[in-house]
Amino acid sequence: MKCPFCSDPSTQVTDTRENEDGDIVRRRRRCVKCDKRFTTYERIDLKMPHIVKRNGHRAEFDRSKVLASMTLALRKRPVAVEDIEAAAARIEGKLLAMGERELPSVKVGELVMRELKKLDKVAYVRFASVYRNFEDVDAFSEAVREVSRTRGRPPKAD
Repeated sequence: MKCPFCSDPSTQVTDTRENEDGDIVRRRRRCVKCDKRFTTYERIDLKMPHIVKRNGHRAEFDRSKVLASMTLALRKRPVAVEDIEAAAARIEGKLLAMGERELPSVKVGELVMRELKKLDKVAYVRFASVYRNFEDVDAFSEAVREVSRTRGRPPKAD
């Protein structure tokens, strides 16, 4: 590892620690030449699939877009940020598990709706109304009826 201060390639690791989840390694390093210390982080670099939009445009998967959509749907709802993060991580994990290089954006939207349905029914209807582009009140009412039917049942395991 090259020193960020003097660019010398001779550095030593003085301390190594993993985060709580064990997926990031933090290393404290010391430059042999200038004796300055710095921290590096090592994490797994996974290749997420590219997302094919409805118009045919391809884009890299962006977790922040999923989080932003979910956060907007959950705005002013009693759901913890940790629960939203965990749902986004589950979506990301499912996308990786599919092993595809490209996936239609519809698949991502369906995964988001499934997670929102587990988190908060109101957020689910909010997201579905925009995502499915409801044209009339009947389509909106059907989404509400769908949520109402599943209220007493335990959620299905994925």
